[in-house]
Amino acid sequence: MPQYCATIYSRDADWTSPDEAATTGEYQEFSGAAAAILRGGAALYPTATATTVRVQGGKGGDVVTTDGPYAETKEVLTGFYLLECADLDEAVAWAARIPGAWDGAVEVRPVIEFGG
Repeated sequence: MPQYCATIYSRDADWTSPDEAATTGEYQEFSGAAAAILRGGAALYPTATATTVRVQGGKGGDVVTTDGPYAETKEVLTGFYLLECADLDEAVAWAARIPGAWDGAVEVRPVIEFGG
């Protein structure tokens, strides 16, 4: 059965904070409801903890790191789910139930399955 990555873009927050307990509870409810099709996922720490890596000059070039996210935006990558669904329509239906879709966006993309 095909797998889909549901990438969550919402407000930048520390999901481990007690202030976010209601929201993390909604994510836990979703995870329970989606248990039959859920194959993985993770929440991410705030963008203040991010390190962006670039290699100048391509492969073998100089590695340059920058503290912070790749881009400064209102909605940031906050987590993802790996869903195993019959088709895109089913994956979209599940993605609409992810709390991040209610105040941000969830991008659904098929996962490439390489052979071997």
